[in-house]
Amino acid sequence: MSRRPDRNTSAIATIPESLLHEGRNELIIHLVTWGPVGGYLDSVYAGPDKVLRPVHDQRSIMFETLPLILVAGQATLGAILGLIWINRRNDRSYGLLALAMLIGFFQYFVSMPASPQTLGLVGAAVVTQAPLVLHFIVRFIDMPPPRWLHLTFVPGIIIAFAGLTGQHDLLHAIFLPLGPPTIALCAAVACVLLGNAALHGNRKALIMAPVFSVMLGCALNDILTVSRLIPGERIFIGWFGYSIVLIVIGVWLTWRFVQALNDADSFADRLVKQVSEAEVKLRASFSREEERARAAALASERTRLMRDLHDGLGGQLVSIVALAEQPRDTTNTIGDAARAALRDLRLVINAMEEIDGDLMLALGSWRERISGQLRAHDMQLVWSVQSSHGLPVYPGLRPRHVIQVIRLLDEAVTNAIKHSGASIVTIMIETIPGPDGDARGQISVRDNGCGFAVDAVNGAGTVQGRGLLNMKKRAALCDVTLSVTSAPLGTTVSLLLPADFPEATQGG
Repeated sequence: MSRRPDRNTSAIATIPESLLHEGRNELIIHLVTWGPVGGYLDSVYAGPDKVLRPVHDQRSIMFETLPLILVAGQATLGAILGLIWINRRNDRSYGLLALAMLIGFFQYFVSMPASPQTLGLVGAAVVTQAPLVLHFIVRFIDMPPPRWLHLTFVPGIIIAFAGLTGQHDLLHAIFLPLGPPTIALCAAVACVLLGNAALHGNRKALIMAPVFSVMLGCALNDILTVSRLIPGERIFIGWFGYSIVLIVIGVWLTWRFVQALNDADSFADRLVKQVSEAEVKLRASFSREEERARAAALASERTRLMRDLHDGLGGQLVSIVALAEQPRDTTNTIGDAARAALRDLRLVINAMEEIDGDLMLALGSWRERISGQLRAHDMQLVWSVQSSHGLPVYPGLRPRHVIQVIRLLDEAVTNAIKHSGASIVTIMIETIPGPDGDARGQISVRDNGCGFAVDAVNGAGTVQGRGLLNMKKRAALCDVTLSVTSAPLGTTVSLLLPADFPEATQGG
């Protein structure tokens, strides 16, 4: 009574010697059946223990120990496939096969006889494994599952509910017409789908079809055995075939997953190697580019320095030479030209110093230089810094920008000395909000001289007109906005500095 009808486990019942007598003895065996599946009594052997025990042990190994090993392997692979599915939710085939394996594992350990509720759950579990395997096959061969395929789970649900009613007769009446036909239908559909996919060259179907045919062969053997079409004892191998096939498929899926991991690791190793090689090449390329950029920067700075010396000091030296060659006495004029050349040389040298974007440092040096120049002409310098921090710091400020700004200021002060007749020159430095709300630096040169007509000078061919035009061109080289206002009480030249100086000046 403690055995399940789907397992060929044997039992030895000891007959007390006191019940035996000389001559013929009759042994009556009672078969008690339970559950939705009918019971049967197979061959009975009687004899001494030393004769029956070896056969009993052999059967125990075949139908108790071996199934336990298979179900343990099935559970292990089911757990592995379940973990793979948890990390690969997009591949549901792993999850379906893992669920089928775990259901078979749990229902194996249900002891019999049991209550109708437990029998209903066991029967539902047996039936449900077939649709799970069918769904696995459909997804495994990359076939979109049709919606009607979900109906194959309905019989298992009905059997489970029939068991919950607690009525043996109802469970018996429902299980037999729903359970075996559902399993047979799922097997038939699986055969058709695998065969059709194999004919169309589906590699996975070609591998799955022989494995699945083994399980169908074992199931067919059990059907013929129950139908008594195969004589002899009823030896059931369907469960063996099902379990072995699931294990083989599980091992294959696990091996495929491990191969994918190995391929991914190999690809990662190759990628790391290629990245390392590319990094070495990039470093070498960056080094070459840095060398070229450094050489280009040196050449550009050399060109700028030569241009500044040519435009400033070169012109002054030409003037000195021309004055020296004149027959009249030009000593004072030559001295003024030499001092101007010296100032221009100092300007070029000072502009070469890196000031880290702080234009106030360059203006400090310029202040010392023009203060002496103004004193020589009996003019007073008023230095006014309106903002606490002076001018903003410009990260893009370069020596070429500094020299343009200083020359603009020099030109403004020189014009005040030559043309204004002023006694006071005021330099005002402040930070004001720009058109976009950003901080903009502004430098103003204001004198208290006689002033001039700005509109009349703009575009004029006079020396003063050409000087103002040159100032505008110089301001445009570094995006400085130049404005000149003049009245009878004096002239103001304002330089509105950009939010940041351009990387390259116009015209080189």
